Amino acid sequence: MAPLSKAGTALVELREDLSGAVFAPGDPGYDESRVRFNALIDRRPAVIAECADPQDVVTAVRFARGLDLPIAVRGGGHSVAGMSVNDGGLVVDLRRMNEVTVHPAARAVHVGGGATMSHLDRACQPYDLATTGGRASTTGVGGFVLGGGTGWLDRKFGLAVDNLLGVDLVTADGELLHANAEDNPELFWGLHGGGGNFGIATSLTLRLHELPHMSIAMLLYAPERGPEAVRAYRDVIESGPPEASGAALYLTAPPEEFVPPHLVGTLLAGVLLTYAGPEEEMRRLAAPLLAVPHEVEIVTAIPYADLQCMIDDPPGLRNYWSAEYLTGAPDELVDVFCARADSMPVPTHTQHLLFPQGGAIASAPGDHPIAFRDAPWGVHPFAIWEDPADDERARQWVKDVRADVRPWSTGAIYLNFTGDEGAERVVAGLGEEHMRRLGALKRQYDPDNVFRFNHNITPS
Repeated sequence: MAPLSKAGTALVELREDLSGAVFAPGDPGYDESRVRFNALIDRRPAVIAECADPQDVVTAVRFARGLDLPIAVRGGGHSVAGMSVNDGGLVVDLRRMNEVTVHPAARAVHVGGGATMSHLDRACQPYDLATTGGRASTTGVGGFVLGGGTGWLDRKFGLAVDNLLGVDLVTADGELLHANAEDNPELFWGLHGGGGNFGIATSLTLRLHELPHMSIAMLLYAPERGPEAVRAYRDVIESGPPEASGAALYLTAPPEEFVPPHLVGTLLAGVLLTYAGPEEEMRRLAAPLLAVPHEVEIVTAIPYADLQCMIDDPPGLRNYWSAEYLTGAPDELVDVFCARADSMPVPTHTQHLLFPQGGAIASAPGDHPIAFRDAPWGVHPFAIWEDPADDERARQWVKDVRADVRPWSTGAIYLNFTGDEGAERVVAGLGEEHMRRLGALKRQYDPDNVFRFNHNITPS
């Protein structure tokens, strides 16, 4: 038998040393393990290490460093840019590390690095506790939080990262360390927006808040009613309390029981008013929205964990997203936003969102590398489709939305809402004033830029 190569020997040792599973091309289960959220991206890593605990992550990182393999990290795997998989490198897959431990008395929760929003929200729901989570239950907690984290509760409780109490991570040298306000405080600052640039988060501790009630009003309108409905929603939010959030949107009417059959597959305007409080309070707030003639009306109390599943986007479809953060939402902006819905790819899973900020997002203390915090509104076009023949028109529609709203753009961006849009957009997301400080942190913790499958910060 011929002797194994250095790589072959290292792979044998990795299989022996790892508690979790290891897959290489040709192995049964390899293709299932590399399955990706965004079907536009198809990459074939050399090795996938399904880590079961932090020591597995250490072992995997040291394996990759020994062979000079690039490292991608998969938490929830929800990266629209496909940053959780690479070609010819190692994928550190954290999905087995999805445990969630709630500490009700301390109003805190300890979350494994591979947990999704569903794991987090379902664990907290029995205690009537919650923290700001993503707007889809399939989103990975780690990447979401460390990238900033916006969701239905952010106007009330702040961005997800404003509720970050501590992070355990594995560095590029394969060392375990902890970061919080007292231990490694400079690193902890950088993790407030810097994403996966400084290490692999094996667990996070988050602050929880009491949330005994959650309620929604979801209204769907004929497209020609869109401008009237969007203005009404804007006025409700701007005059309402921080408990109120949600989005105005356009979408293809889904084949659900609550949608009249003749509307299924057609373009509709909509408003989702979310309210971190009782239904009766939300009904009073929603009165102007209900006054606009509409096709569908759902007004109800709902467990927060169930709300989180309402607009889940299924994996395996083709995705292209972006966003712009706005100085305001005047009538002219509303008209421009609504007009662009006419060219939205329909029927697809695509959605066209105008969503509010303000409240605790803007008032949170700390000078963190999150450039979009002060914008009162944002536009988020996310194209989701199945047919490759729609690739060009779907991408172009997203770019057209951005171009339309540029007169109102602050220039800032939430990086988790974007794919790979270049180095300038990374600066727009983190803030130019923070880049030197972030670059110094990167040089300290990852001078070789091992963790580069992300919205990358260059060591400097």
